[in-house]
Amino acid sequence: MNPREVMRAAVLHNYGEPVRVVDVPFPELESGHVLVRIRASGVNPLDTKIRINAAAHTRTTLPAILGIDLAGVVEAVAADVDGFAPGDEVYGMTGGVGGVQGSLAQYAAVDAQLIALKPKSWTFREAAAVPLAAVVALGAAVFATGTATDAAAICTYGATAIDFTSTSPEDYVIEHTGGVGFDVIFDTVGGATLDASLASVRRYTGHVVSILGWGTHSLAPLSFRGATYSGVFSLLPLLTGQHRGHHGAILHQISILADAGGLTLNVDPSRYTLETVPDAHQALETRSNTGKIVIDIG
Repeated sequence: MNPREVMRAAVLHNYGEPVRVVDVPFPELESGHVLVRIRASGVNPLDTKIRINAAAHTRTTLPAILGIDLAGVVEAVAADVDGFAPGDEVYGMTGGVGGVQGSLAQYAAVDAQLIALKPKSWTFREAAAVPLAAVVALGAAVFATGTATDAAAICTYGATAIDFTSTSPEDYVIEHTGGVGFDVIFDTVGGATLDASLASVRRYTGHVVSILGWGTHSLAPLSFRGATYSGVFSLLPLLTGQHRGHHGAILHQISILADAGGLTLNVDPSRYTLETVPDAHQALETRSNTGKIVIDIG
């Protein structure tokens, strides 16, 4: 039992309301876990969906401490945990769903399988911006859809920008693939975007991957192309406790790639704290941010 009794955290008490900073019980260090002093918390669209009760799949029960991604410093390690020690700088996708405490708090006791040593070349803010995105990414995108104002940022990352507001899927499939279709399409939006993806993939060998593949969709366009589909549900290890080590292994590889100079990050320059988390959520909901939003914790 840690001698400290309480800590500060941003808690969601009622759906549709902003989170409020209150004192909560200090986390206890359990078997297989490490205690992390959180330095930064990444903000994801899923956080805002949970806040308005539009994410039943996250199995959230109120009151809840949101925040899926974190970066911080290890303060204590359970006796059965190897590979981490007090003072280690770590990052990971560790909670905020399924009744597991999230990262909008001063401390968290996190499953050691879900974290990795932070890249030495990254700040805590940069590291907190990465975990969820890294776990779901395929790493082979060449084309990216967005608006005209997104084009410059897309090109910065080495991708070819497609303005979906002025070009139909049929037209950009012809323009960029000669009408053959894309080899792999990674959908992060769902809905009509997923429908367009099913009709834009390459015949026979094409594959569509979606992180928002629920809802009602016709598989006819995909079937007529002889292509395949699969879903990504990156929360599954957090919700079930199974295969959590895979998340830590992914982040370990991301750290190696980052320190080798192989990754470029886009972190929003605006600064937020626990007290201004509602402002961060509003910025994300209104799309007024210019990169991944990160909360400074300590």
